[in-house]
Amino acid sequence: MKGKDNLRVTLFTNEYPPNVYGGAGVHVDYLVRFLADLVEVEVRNFGEHRDPEGSNPRAVGFPGWDLLSRDELPFTKVLRTLSVNLAFNNRPLTADVVHCHTWYTFFAGFLAKLLYGIPLVVTMHSLEPFRPWKQEQLGSGYYLSSWLEKNGVQHADRVIAVSAEMKEDIIKTYRTPPEKVAVIHNGIDLRQYRPVEERSFLDELGINYPYLLFVGRISRQKGIIQLLEAMERLDQFRLVLCASSPDTPELEAEVRDKVNRNPRIKWINEMVPKDKVVQLYSHAQAFVCPSIYEPFGIINLEAMACKTPVIASRVGGIKEVVADGETGFLVSPDDPGELAAKIKLAMDSPELMAKFKENGRKRVEQYFSWEAIAARTVDLYRQLCGKPVTVN
Repeated sequence: MKGKDNLRVTLFTNEYPPNVYGGAGVHVDYLVRFLADLVEVEVRNFGEHRDPEGSNPRAVGFPGWDLLSRDELPFTKVLRTLSVNLAFNNRPLTADVVHCHTWYTFFAGFLAKLLYGIPLVVTMHSLEPFRPWKQEQLGSGYYLSSWLEKNGVQHADRVIAVSAEMKEDIIKTYRTPPEKVAVIHNGIDLRQYRPVEERSFLDELGINYPYLLFVGRISRQKGIIQLLEAMERLDQFRLVLCASSPDTPELEAEVRDKVNRNPRIKWINEMVPKDKVVQLYSHAQAFVCPSIYEPFGIINLEAMACKTPVIASRVGGIKEVVADGETGFLVSPDDPGELAAKIKLAMDSPELMAKFKENGRKRVEQYFSWEAIAARTVDLYRQLCGKPVTVN
């Protein structure tokens, strides 16, 4: 069994392989892998998959209440979430610390702390009050998800923010003592995300031309509409839009309408396996991340690790990932005009783009390895449990 410490941790998460659709799920996937080299890890997740007894990490899925299996009302999704949170705690919990990811599991962590007397850590991948468009998806359930998040932060023993700016947002929004909030960035697996010559996936799709690239969920948070509006001003460039998992059918229809009116956009409306996404990154001229709100933006790390220049919004944790003028360009959010201008400036400067490629990979290698992030997370667990921390 992997794990070199007698510390035991249980992670509560909505997303876990094979059901990963966003940055939080990517984070949990890799964090668990690297934590398992250091401690014993159990993962309780939404779903039905279960690993064999004795494996490390060990995933245990909980499907939730059958009576809430269909979205009959806009807020049914939140009620179903609560049913899974209850189920998480209806199984003996013997961990030294419980670690929750996103509001989807914060109520489960709150209950675990009360019922089992276990220290609670929560990682904030975003803040509900900063995402008002979620009401479009959840209806009045948005007020409940916001309360669940607030309750989790208030009762956590430690809160992990994925960026320094997010730490400030947590402190201000939830009146949290600064010493309670630790900044531990997202990371990247440098062995998996690297430039590749392989282009079989591109050939399969008939992509044999220079292109810009977007990878992400179909969400207003990701600035996808602003990107499509910017492309209307860039008639000399092509865009590969690798986007799926829409927040609402209405938003997907809005995206489809704009794509159908622009023949220079290739839309891949599916969840693409990582090895194929690496091909897309590796052969793109530039990666565009036009987010309106982005606590960290792990996709920018993925692009930079593949030596792809990045043009991204100057918001949240992106400012801690992309070095403006060194690994790419930062632009104002929600400004298709500025986004289009910076894309054109970058594409018209081959020497600058070559610098961005090399500097991006170097920056990722220096600051964002998962090994270091897992070690920092274990040290935080050990502090909570009154155990000595690692000295590096």
